[in-house]
Amino acid sequence: MAKAHAPVADARPDGAQDGGPCRLALPAALTAVAAIDLADRLRTLRGAPIALDAAEVARVGAQCLQVLLSAAATWRTDGVSMTLAAPSPAFLEALRLTGLSPEAFGAGEA
Repeated sequence: MAKAHAPVADARPDGAQDGGPCRLALPAALTAVAAIDLADRLRTLRGAPIALDAAEVARVGAQCLQVLLSAAATWRTDGVSMTLAAPSPAFLEALRLTGLSPEAFGAGEA
């Protein structure tokens, strides 16, 4: 039996009425298991401006970082906004340890 895991939260259209980005809440554990759900959710949001809400992130795995970096590159290529909203200390530390910065996910924090 497969181990249960917390899915990536649905995007909330916080700014949809005024043309602002949808907010995608990232799960607390960005593990290898979460990478599949994250990639699927990002695929459904392609073409829409999004803010990645990383406030609750406590653990970050390389697979999820890879998915997020790939999405950021796709959003840039498509000319669509992707920003990082309220990154947790754990998320920022994972970026630092891998030689990345919040700017890798867009123009700055939302």
